Amino acid sequence: MALAFPDSPTVGDHYKVGDIIWEWDGTVWTITQFGVMVASGGTEVTSGGYKYHTFTSSGTLTVSTAGVCEILVVAGGGGGSASVSTRHGPGGGAGGLVNTTNVYLTDTTWTITVGAGGAAGASPSRGVNGNASQIGALICAVGGGGAGGRGAGNLEDGVLGGSGGGATTDSSPSPNFGGSGTPTQGNEGGDSAITRCAGGGGGAGGAGADASGGAGTYTGGNGGVGLDFSTWATATSTGDNGYFASGGGGSGENVNGTASDGGGGNAANDAGTAQSGTANTGGGGGGAEYGTAGSGGSGIVIVRYAV
Repeated sequence: MALAFPDSPTVGDHYKVGDIIWEWDGTVWTITQFGVMVASGGTEVTSGGYKYHTFTSSGTLTVSTAGVCEILVVAGGGGGSASVSTRHGPGGGAGGLVNTTNVYLTDTTWTITVGAGGAAGASPSRGVNGNASQIGALICAVGGGGAGGRGAGNLEDGVLGGSGGGATTDSSPSPNFGGSGTPTQGNEGGDSAITRCAGGGGGAGGAGADASGGAGTYTGGNGGVGLDFSTWATATSTGDNGYFASGGGGSGENVNGTASDGGGGNAANDAGTAQSGTANTGGGGGGAEYGTAGSGGSGIVIVRYAV
């Protein structure tokens, strides 16, 4: 039976079939290596036919036998923000999420960077962007965008990032916009044109919801959904119900925005304290009214390969 090689390869691309690694030389696929990748570093576990190397903090992955692997990289989530009185704080955007298959790692030591979550913002400041996570210079996930603050000059707009932070409004309602997400890594934050509620932060699986409602029904936007990596999460005891990288909820006078599975934080109104993003999920922090907003959750890097 003919092998189903990838379409449109470029010179140097590698493809693993069973225990054989093929390389495209510009004309044909040729066998370059037999055997399984061998590496050490991070928290190591073998499960379901794969070996996993999990990094919940920065470190190194030492590859002693080059080979093909799959990599999940999640950046730190953005911080939510807290406003005052009738101005509500939006949620922070989730950290960018990159999942890449058929990655060929050479036999060298790779530097792994796990990004910290961004700090929460207190009125009138925006939430702080999360920090990038990466493996060497090969793959980089962008930190989540901070939530919008309060003041003139588009300060209420969410900040762009892996996923964008949500937006809020000042005392004179006008449309303000969630930050943009990074293509293939995340989605935009929710918008707000209503004084008493704010948008949710974007997530890896969907945009943050816009603020909505009116008198008696002011509703903060929910955080954007995360992405499901249940097999990875079960094997490595990480993730939030199998998900990573959901956005934080936006605060609302009557109904607070919530976060879906993926580590984002729920919002709070009055003098409440919003939830921070869960560590090592890349979740965005929840927004608050005149209480305390949540910070973003730190990221994670996981490398796995068949054994």
